[in-house]
Amino acid sequence: QLQLVESGGGLVQPGGSLRLSCAASRFTLNHYTIGWFRQAPGKEREGISCISSSGGSTNYADSVKGRFTISRDIAKNTVYLQMNSLKPEDTAVYYCAADPVWYGSTCPINFRNWGQGTQVTVSS
Repeated sequence: QLQLVESGGGLVQPGGSLRLSCAASRFTLNHYTIGWFRQAPGKEREGISCISSSGGSTNYADSVKGRFTISRDIAKNTVYLQMNSLKPEDTAVYYCAADPVWYGSTCPINFRNWGQGTQVTVSS
């Protein structure tokens, strides 16, 4: 069974930065699309960024475009989400997930394999 473990969340002031990590085990990134998702209290889970199995394609939700960057380290079998210029509305539990399909310009929430999530709180 695929395993994904998120880390790097925490409390940060508005305008600050965080880097989330998603460590994958029992599979290799070369065979799966990896997505970052978030769910704020009282809101639906949303896809914010995905990277293809080749690493050659990425996409971003409009709400994070220009502020967040997804990347990966094949040697470490880890995907990262660099989050800059954080806003209070970025507060949420952040999840990474894996799916064998590349969905193009979106990150749908029907990914098959999920991590447990990491809390990000943006507050002064």
